[in-house]
Amino acid sequence: MLKKVPSDLEIAQAAKLKPIIEIARQIGIKKDELELYGNYKAKISLSILDRFKNKPKGKYIDVTAVTPTPLGEGKTVTTIGLSLGLAKIGKNVITTLRQPSMGPVFGIKGGAAGGGYSQVLPMEDINLHFTGDIHAVGAANNLLAAFIDNHLLKGNNLTIDPDSIVTRRCVDISDRALRQIRIGLGGPENGVERETGFDITVASEVMAILALAESLPDLRTRLGRMVVASTKDGKAVTAEDLKCAGAMTVLLKDALKPNLIQTTENTPCIMHAGPFANIAHGNNSVLADMIALKLCDYVVTESGFGADCGAEKFLDIKCRTKALKPPDGIVLVCTVKALKMHGGGFEAIPGRPMDMEVVKKENVEAVKKGAENLVKHIENLKLFGVPVVVAINKFSYDTGEEINAIKEIAKKAGAMDVVLSEVWEKGSEGGKDLAKAVVKMCEQKSNFKFLYPLDVPIKEKIETIAKKIYGAKDVEYSEEAEKKIKYYTEQGYDKLPINMAKTHLSLSHDPKLKGRPSGFTLPVRDIRISAGAGFLYPLCGKMRTMPGLPSVPAGTKVDIDKNGRIIGLF
Repeated sequence: MLKKVPSDLEIAQAAKLKPIIEIARQIGIKKDELELYGNYKAKISLSILDRFKNKPKGKYIDVTAVTPTPLGEGKTVTTIGLSLGLAKIGKNVITTLRQPSMGPVFGIKGGAAGGGYSQVLPMEDINLHFTGDIHAVGAANNLLAAFIDNHLLKGNNLTIDPDSIVTRRCVDISDRALRQIRIGLGGPENGVERETGFDITVASEVMAILALAESLPDLRTRLGRMVVASTKDGKAVTAEDLKCAGAMTVLLKDALKPNLIQTTENTPCIMHAGPFANIAHGNNSVLADMIALKLCDYVVTESGFGADCGAEKFLDIKCRTKALKPPDGIVLVCTVKALKMHGGGFEAIPGRPMDMEVVKKENVEAVKKGAENLVKHIENLKLFGVPVVVAINKFSYDTGEEINAIKEIAKKAGAMDVVLSEVWEKGSEGGKDLAKAVVKMCEQKSNFKFLYPLDVPIKEKIETIAKKIYGAKDVEYSEEAEKKIKYYTEQGYDKLPINMAKTHLSLSHDPKLKGRPSGFTLPVRDIRISAGAGFLYPLCGKMRTMPGLPSVPAGTKVDIDKNGRIIGLF
């Protein structure tokens, strides 16, 4: 390692990758269970689950975070680094991650392959087209959208109400100009004129289905039950009704197979699916974890955004999958920077650079005040009966007093341990202490329980999440939301879990409310259904399913040098 940490891309391009067949061999995957995508990427055949069906599952650890700043707090870096640390102390471990969307890659936040000496590789491929899974999701989604509009044009035998259509087209690029569009212009030969829009591909229900499907037949069933619209007399119209689900499954049959890659230290990672955590459930695929839990002693996965978003959905939606298991523990990532922001030390506005002089300046009081956000997340996770370890993702400018303040507050709040993570700078060496703390955590007895049962009314589930997890005093429902609750209950969808769609920048629905907001009323302006994925999603406050680019997109720095190597990608 160099004394000065190079850029993420320089580290990734300097890494010595092993052939992916060798990575597979070290965790027990046979050559004929792989479909190679070059030398360093491969898909894993689902037949492997039959071979290991009688093997017990390994330990299951989820990595989540406090309410983040717009640029994130190093959750993926910590997830990968924890796995590196576990391998360093002699544990058999697999990392499981979501794959990045190109929207953030070329927009504000950047990719999702980790950073520094804690990355998964080949980083350029992962952050760009990878194995084509996201493109397959987009093709399947857009095929369904085309079937809907074709059905309207060709007689509308199902009597679809055009104003009720909920399936939108998608593209995996942040493009705000496509949020609201009018299609079918130019006369009847171009289709039925109507208003619609585009979502980013990873926010589509098809992506959520890919992430939650347990097999190819299950994928086919879930796609078939997607509700795309309703008839003029209020009955649900599905992808099965449109006779499109079979073709969609064909487009997704290869995308359903998880992808095997490696870390900067040649340990295995299974990366698969990429649903957003504010609109969807924000976790990697069930199949990736099903396979990993059979192949190793420790599986380290990651939930999107803060613990109120991805982790709550991991625990209340993903962990209801019978083929998985409850987690043995949770790692909660925080930074001095994030807590300083929550304490009023500086303002962080999406799309605008932070004042780094203020960020770097010691401000213990702001950290202590902002730590109320950390405390709330610890309390929330403990509601599920699982032990929690806090990982402080350390930056060079963090001071000892700021770090000690966090340790004291987190332990008092009920964290089993609080450990510095220096994996970005030091790789596995910087993750050994965290790994040892996680091993101890996994030795503790977990008393896991769901936050709510599925057989209670829709409103009770929503209000349980709003009051217990977010800290809301009350929930306010719009007329549209009330109408949908009545409709879904009558249609028998009231037994589905709840996937709250809200901002990730606050525990509340309002991104301006930092720290630990209380006494607020959570507005539910609409409730929609993802029948194929298997959840209802209330829309709380303003939610975007298509991001926009900032004034200076990250993509302006990306290019190719004279030798054909990618430059500017982090």
